Amino acid sequence: MKTRRWTNPTQPQTLQIAVFLLYINAVFTALLGGIMSPIGLVLVIGQAGAGFGIANEKRWGYWLGVVIATIGLIPFILSIASNGVGSVFDLSFLLSLVMPLALFALLLHHQSREYQRIWFS
Repeated sequence: MKTRRWTNPTQPQTLQIAVFLLYINAVFTALLGGIMSPIGLVLVIGQAGAGFGIANEKRWGYWLGVVIATIGLIPFILSIASNGVGSVFDLSFLLSLVMPLALFALLLHHQSREYQRIWFS
């Protein structure tokens, strides 16, 4: 019988932290009213699904996580494009950028990519 996991302690630390960040983002998006809009609902389901897929070593979960992390960075890129590079020096902008950027970096870290390439099915 195949077991289903919410977390996987045998994975590298980068993937474990990424799974936790995906779950945390899903919970906070849901609690802050994200499930009231269709896009927010898709993001919540995508984040939770990606975390679950990565924990169970599924390749689709990893790539869903990369897509979700990229989507999370789009508002910041658009903000820089419309407001100029000066917005990067705003403290609230930098603080809100930390989580999406950390998730993106953790998923695309060399250790995460190598582990998923070798072990994920």
